[in-house]
Amino acid sequence: MALTLAQAKVTMQNKIDQFVIDEFRRSSLLLDSLTFDDAVSPGTGGSTLTYGYTRLLTPSTAGPRAINAEYTANEAKRTKATTDLKIFGGAFELDRVIQDTSGSLNEIQFQLQQKVLGARNYFHYQAINGNSTTNALTFDGLSKILTGSDTEFTSDADLSEITPEVAAQFMEDMDNFLSELDGRPTMLMGNSKLINKIKSIARAAGYYSRTENAFGQTVDNYDNIPLVDMGYYWNGTATVPVIPVTTTGTTDPVSKTDLYAVNLALDGFHGITPQGGVGIRTYLPNLADPGAVKKGEVEMVAGLALKATRKAAVLRDIII
Repeated sequence: MALTLAQAKVTMQNKIDQFVIDEFRRSSLLLDSLTFDDAVSPGTGGSTLTYGYTRLLTPSTAGPRAINAEYTANEAKRTKATTDLKIFGGAFELDRVIQDTSGSLNEIQFQLQQKVLGARNYFHYQAINGNSTTNALTFDGLSKILTGSDTEFTSDADLSEITPEVAAQFMEDMDNFLSELDGRPTMLMGNSKLINKIKSIARAAGYYSRTENAFGQTVDNYDNIPLVDMGYYWNGTATVPVIPVTTTGTTDPVSKTDLYAVNLALDGFHGITPQGGVGIRTYLPNLADPGAVKKGEVEMVAGLALKATRKAAVLRDIII
């Protein structure tokens, strides 16, 4: 069974769980739009959380043939792929006196909301940069999945100074980039600096529009495709863009970044969770229980899968 977070909320009786689901949705267009295949059943002893699937690499083609001639044979190419669900989230501790004296600001609710935002940022970061080879606790993100694929492209665009000529060239690059996808992408994902530049180009060309999501928030669009700023991630020492900016050179530094396009669907790019739901759980203390320090937790068990390589693409090394 496949579920979105909005559909999962309907089945929840707990008001706190509904609040947490809404916070994930409100703070992330990606999470709000993503479909989760709740199809993973833990193996013996609960030690295995593996999702196996077939990834389409090259689609089959069709064509004409002459009388008394055979078709030129070709076959769709696919490969077996697996991804493991990963557990992520966080905990907070709070003295019961702080909660009792928090007044109109419910301290537990505030800490819970901030923990959801932290989990959101972590999911965004792993969705792009996750690499299970270098860190077994993470799932593979789009950067690793698309490396070496037919939908990994390198840009010649230099958006450091946008002129009419630069804008026209970039829009041509975008048309070529998007035409390589199987179907129109659900969204374009970048960092704030790149998204702002794309919006400027789209406005000048008449390709810019704005819509509202389910929470009344404004969504910017390029040619009616939502532009998603993936935000920032605290890596423990610094706040960095989820989609990195790489700067080279000292005298005349050049900064480059990437743009991702995804088609969100069960036959494209989608989430995976354990059977029975979307894998989001909330654990809050009972303030009447003994113990001065109360602990709360937000946890998500999830992963990502790409069923067909042409359902996602990356345009790398855009100069910004």
